[in-house]
Amino acid sequence: MRKRIVSLNGSSLTIKDVIDAGEGSVAFEIDESAIIAMTESRSAVKRILEKGEVVYGINTGFGALSRVTIERDQLEELQYNLIRSHACGVGDSMEPDHVLMMMVIRANALCIGHSGCRPDVVELLVQMVNEGIAPLVPRIGSLGASGDLAPLSHMALGMIGEGDCNVRHGEIWAEPQTSASALKQAGIEPLVLQAKEGLSLINGTSQMCAYLSICMTNMDHLVFAADASAACSVEAIFGSHTPFDSRVHNARPQRGQSISAARISSLLMGSDINESHIDCERVQDAYSFRCAPQVHGPVIDLLAESRRMLEVEINSATDNPLIFTDGSKDDVISGGNFHGQNLSLAADALALSCHELASISERRINHVMDPQWTGQNAFLANIEGLESGLMIVQYVAAALISELHLLSNPVSISNVPVSLGKEDHVSMGATSTFRSMQSTMLLAQVIANELICSSEALRRTDLDAGLGVRTTTEWVSSQVPALTSDRAMSEECMNLARALLSGRLSEALGE
Repeated sequence: MRKRIVSLNGSSLTIKDVIDAGEGSVAFEIDESAIIAMTESRSAVKRILEKGEVVYGINTGFGALSRVTIERDQLEELQYNLIRSHACGVGDSMEPDHVLMMMVIRANALCIGHSGCRPDVVELLVQMVNEGIAPLVPRIGSLGASGDLAPLSHMALGMIGEGDCNVRHGEIWAEPQTSASALKQAGIEPLVLQAKEGLSLINGTSQMCAYLSICMTNMDHLVFAADASAACSVEAIFGSHTPFDSRVHNARPQRGQSISAARISSLLMGSDINESHIDCERVQDAYSFRCAPQVHGPVIDLLAESRRMLEVEINSATDNPLIFTDGSKDDVISGGNFHGQNLSLAADALALSCHELASISERRINHVMDPQWTGQNAFLANIEGLESGLMIVQYVAAALISELHLLSNPVSISNVPVSLGKEDHVSMGATSTFRSMQSTMLLAQVIANELICSSEALRRTDLDAGLGVRTTTEWVSSQVPALTSDRAMSEECMNLARALLSGRLSEALGE
């Protein structure tokens, strides 16, 4: 299959490009403008060395050791020592496709031309990504400031032919092998580090951005699925459509709220169920139904702002120091673009959003299980008492919410000063973004459980639901058959959650 080509220039990388890098469905090349920018930046480093100037990151120690000047004949050794000493991460290894995403983000940041790296460095990164060579990277070790030092050091270790790598063969990741052998098999020479290049490779927000890219992509699918599942549940309980009337939302013109309401309303159109109970005695439905746009909507707004921020971040120079040159003057400026506070705060908010979407979804499940609301057997059992129906599907949703509650506690408020106090405020963004990604997995399962319950309830009415709801329940039924008797449903529940995360419901509904 011919892969889509993406040219890295430091300014136009998209979240989709990052996701596709992990999936291996795209090939990367370096734009000529980036090669020029990197060459000019590298020339500035050479001029600094020729002048004998003392500049942090080029010929000094690192962090609290920046006061130590390093002799010129030791500069190469300095970079190797930096990578080896910082490659001390622990815990489970990152998924290899996540490592490839991290590598692309790092390559694109270096393409901006403020890092002092040779184009050779980025060319090797791109080669490894295109060949599906992912260094083995322990997940835990970054503080989300000073860059994702430990994870990126393990990445750099693979680039110099040390440590281990995973290699993709088609869609399969082979067992880890030495980096030296992986590079050799691909015809790639290990990188020989020069002054500042090791620091430029590891001093950035690339791991955080990779995890947040996954989280954002998942959430785009899940907030849509949340609207679809809400619409299905409204029909399952013979609920009112009036709370989704555009006039209500125009009176409070919050953009996300209006989008959610319009989407739910669209899915409900053409409903015979609604026509059947226009004159019923029920005045108002529970908040979990009529306030769905007011709860889902803020998440849509948050996603829009988080996407804007993240796309800026993956096209930013996030290392330190940064080199600026106009041909006549070279400025090396120490700053703090490696600090991941923006990513950490967004991730904290997204994890909290996952909890809230799951919480309101579980409440709708509760009502769909209740004969008072549906007129069906309790728990949608075929024979009440003898069978339990979908009783425990709700229990599982409740258990998932407890997990999400723990994950929604903010991480960005944690601060542990390091490097003898020089690095005295950190974002913990690597923890926060990973946690937010985990949260999306749990949210997907809660929404899947709601869809299973509402679809089962709708199978048991002779009236037609809204056209979009019918399409949704048909899609659910293609994966979760009707409940004709009690059965073990774990695999079905998990498969449906995975389908939601892959965006298949969005595709089925033409979103």
